[in-house]
Amino acid sequence: MRSLLADEESRHSLWLRVRRFAVPPSMIESVATRRRVGDWAGACAAAHVDVDMDLRRAARAFGRELAARVRDDLRHLIPDLLRWHLPRIAPAGLMRPGLTMSLATYGHVHLVVRTPPAWADGGQRTSLALWEPVGCRDGPGIHPHPHPDRRYRLDLHRHLWDARHTHELGARSGARPVPGGSPLGGAECLPVGIGAAVDRWTAEAGILLRAEGRDAGRVAVRLGSRRMLLLHVDASAGGAAIVGPARPRVARTLPVLPDAATWVLPDLELLRAGLIDPGELHPLVAAALTPGHLRPARRQPERPGLVECRGAWHRIGLVDGVLVPLDHDPVQLRRESLLAALSGSPLPCLRFIDEAYRCPEDLDDIRARLDHGDTAGALSTVEELLGPDVPLCDGPLRDAVDAAAQRRIVYALFRAGLAGSRPGPTAGTPRRTGTRRRTRHATHTPATKR
Repeated sequence: MRSLLADEESRHSLWLRVRRFAVPPSMIESVATRRRVGDWAGACAAAHVDVDMDLRRAARAFGRELAARVRDDLRHLIPDLLRWHLPRIAPAGLMRPGLTMSLATYGHVHLVVRTPPAWADGGQRTSLALWEPVGCRDGPGIHPHPHPDRRYRLDLHRHLWDARHTHELGARSGARPVPGGSPLGGAECLPVGIGAAVDRWTAEAGILLRAEGRDAGRVAVRLGSRRMLLLHVDASAGGAAIVGPARPRVARTLPVLPDAATWVLPDLELLRAGLIDPGELHPLVAAALTPGHLRPARRQPERPGLVECRGAWHRIGLVDGVLVPLDHDPVQLRRESLLAALSGSPLPCLRFIDEAYRCPEDLDDIRARLDHGDTAGALSTVEELLGPDVPLCDGPLRDAVDAAAQRRIVYALFRAGLAGSRPGPTAGTPRRTGTRRRTRHATHTPATKR
């Protein structure tokens, strides 16, 4: 029982972190502004989505009709909503790396969204491309898994990214019951795990089979790295039942229930547990799950702070963009700064400001924003805490900013095709042995034999 509760708390903690940092309000507002004027490419840029396709080239390669369908889907794409629903991994809630997910299919051609490999995930950016099974190399760089993943397919879940289908989220997530829904047979016999959307499996498996051109058959449900269940589905009769555990060899030959249909929508879990307010959700998600809810105004951070200094409480605040003690005169501050430089003990107020520059109180939030690619939000938090002219002194804050910049460089190298399947020297400390071997080989091998 304790293990189940711990797993549930861990899952809730993960998704609370994702909902707080992964898609900031500034991104949602920026995307909405660009979509209102029909700028789908600008909306993608605002949501940190790189577009690796040329629609004119697609028209020449696949025909004008297919290119027109792709363009229509891109105009209705809500990239920040897509980012909101992308699969995540513990412990930080970053996007699952190295995935290619199908958003829409046009015969044999797929519109896909890709996440970079883990070693190049700086900035948490994604990319859009067109993919076909044979002879296709989309976009810059070399993706480790270019084929669409059977488990993570969003072409059957357009309500997670398509403006024309967002109203379906309430019913597809189970927030609103669907009339005539059939219960899943055999669910009481097998433990399926916390967060499994068992009551939706029958309907979602039917959608999957119809997309495969069948009305009945077996569907594999993946519940973990070593747990697979087998469902027998009769879509025409609207019924399904758990057959039992599925062997990996058998599961490879069967349709796989998409991950988005396997688990309860995280937002719904958080709402039911009372851990999140509808106003903290994406506006379109809140409208679908809690109709009529009014989004509250943003709360401003409380400033200034108070520090106990020599038996009294002193104020610390921003003056001309710099964090200063408000209850000490300039002459005293100069004298105390000089004494501190001569190895004396600085005033508690000065000590507090120096510590704030090196390791501010909201450092964990700043790191989380940097990890999720919200550089603007991280810098805004720093400015609110320390002022716009804050010096980046040696310490944890500067280390976090430098590490985020280093990760963005590695991602840029990956995008440019200058980094292969593993990070180069810019991603961390190079392996000396490998570097020496490459240098020796380059020095002693004649150019004509390379």
